[in-house]
Amino acid sequence: MKKKIKSIIRITLLVLVALIIGVNVYTINATRLAGDSVPMPFGVGAAVVLSGSMEPELSVGDLLIIKESDSYNVNDVIVYQDFGIVITHRIVSMTDDEIVTRGDANNTDDDPISLKQIKGKVVAAIPLVGYAINIVKSPISTIIILAAAVFLLERSFKTQKDKDKKSLDEIKAEIERLKQEQQSL
Repeated sequence: MKKKIKSIIRITLLVLVALIIGVNVYTINATRLAGDSVPMPFGVGAAVVLSGSMEPELSVGDLLIIKESDSYNVNDVIVYQDFGIVITHRIVSMTDDEIVTRGDANNTDDDPISLKQIKGKVVAAIPLVGYAINIVKSPISTIIILAAAVFLLERSFKTQKDKDKKSLDEIKAEIERLKQEQQSL
């Protein structure tokens, strides 16, 4: 039973490491190659709040879940990209050509943006999780997580190998004892 649990833990750890590395590689490629700071696979993406411009509704370190939309309205909290910078603000006015936003904590409107710059609407905010995401997304953290996973997996396999060897040695000793007992009869 313990062997099965350890196998499940190993597989889970490998899947987790693969996901972290996969997401990091995907994000790096989207950002550097395509210039897309907020990749939106399947119309859903995530961003981390980096400033207090949307206080008190959104705080620094919140993880935002963003969903693409066909339409936007005044008072929607949106995420848009402006020259590679990701901004999360509320729509305060709209025309056919321009959208004006403002951070809830700001007293002036932002420069107008076009509909093409909008990544999507904020549909959920998870407090403080963004701090962990930013840590995991950094290259050094990815290397540390990968090294720790390899170390833990290697240690786990070595421990299991040592236990299997000990069990095999006990079986060999028992066989030898039975042979000697058989010969003395």
